[in-house]
Amino acid sequence: MSRVLLTGAGGNLGKVVRENLAGVYDTLRVTDLIEMAPAGSGEEVVQCDLSDAEAVMQLVEGCDAIMHLGGISLENTFDSILNANIRGTYNIYEAARKHGVKRVMFASSNHVTGFHKRETRLDATSEMRPDSIYGVSKGFGELLARYYFDQFGIETACVRIGYSFEKPLTRRMMAIWLSFDDFTDLAKRVIAADRVGFAVVYGMSNNKETWWDNSLTSYLGWQPKDSSEQFANDPNITSEVNDPNDPAVKYQGGAWVAAGHFEDQK
Repeated sequence: MSRVLLTGAGGNLGKVVRENLAGVYDTLRVTDLIEMAPAGSGEEVVQCDLSDAEAVMQLVEGCDAIMHLGGISLENTFDSILNANIRGTYNIYEAARKHGVKRVMFASSNHVTGFHKRETRLDATSEMRPDSIYGVSKGFGELLARYYFDQFGIETACVRIGYSFEKPLTRRMMAIWLSFDDFTDLAKRVIAADRVGFAVVYGMSNNKETWWDNSLTSYLGWQPKDSSEQFANDPNITSEVNDPNDPAVKYQGGAWVAAGHFEDQK
C-alpha cells in the first residue's frame, strides 16, 4: 500500500495510531475536522469535514486503503451523530467506490452490542443490540460496509473497539481493554492481509476476563500481545464494589446502558 488514509487523526486514538504508523507506508494521509500537528516525513495533512461529500471525494483520491477512525466517539444528539458518523461514513465508502479503493478498516464499537449481558459470549455472528444512538450509528457503518463488500467488492474489517486508553479504570474496562500497540498491530494487519473480505473483529487485548471470541476472524492473523492483568492491583480496581443487578454491571455496554436515552438527559 503506497498511500493510506487515516481519518480521525486528531482524536485520542487517532493521534496514537498516527505516531505508531510513522514510516510504515510510503505516504500516510491524515485528516480530521480539527486542526492537527503539521505533516511529518512521509505524511500529508488534510483538514476535512467528513459530512462534506465533495471534500471527502477529494480526500480519498489517490489512496490505496483507508483506516476510518473519524466521527463522534461519544453519545450525542441525533443530528450530530447523523452528520459525523452516518453521513460521514457513507461519504467515505462512496468515495472509496468511485476512486477504486478496495480495503477499509472501520472503527466500530462495542456499543453495537452493548445490550448483551456480560455472561453472553459474542462472536462475529452475534446480533447487534446497540445501547445508544452512537451504537446505532456504528451498526449502520457495519451494514454499509457489508453492502459495499457484497455489491462492489470493497473489503472491510469492522473493529468493535472496546476501551482503548492508556489503562482501564474499572473491572468492566479490564475485560474490554485494548492497548494502543495491539490496536495499531491490528490496523496494520488489516491493511497487509492477503484477504479480508467482510470481517467483524472485537478490539480487545489478550485479557484474562473477556466476553468476546475472535476465532471466526483468526484468518487475519492478528494476535494481541498485551493484557489488562498488569493493572489488576490498581486501587481503583481492587476497591470497586458492584451490584450484579445494576444495568451498568449486568450489560456489556456498562454505563451507556444505564444512562438511558441521550435526549432525556438534557
